[in-house]
Amino acid sequence: MTELVVQIEDASLVADIKRAIKMLRGVASVTIPKHQKKTGLQKSIDEVRSGNLYVAKDVDDLMNQLNS
Repeated sequence: MTELVVQIEDASLVADIKRAIKMLRGVASVTIPKHQKKTGLQKSIDEVRSGNLYVAKDVDDLMNQLNS
């Protein structure tokens, strides 16, 4: 079975688009995942917001912080 991923900018249109996709011949099912997979950028932004940061003057200083 082949999977198609559709990204929708306007969340208010999700129900209508889901209904329209179901009408297409050959569509077995349409599901909307409850938890969206976070991108690397979103994970990084979350870390910054939570204060999970390292401040180092150089690579050696960073490695010392990570190893301690």
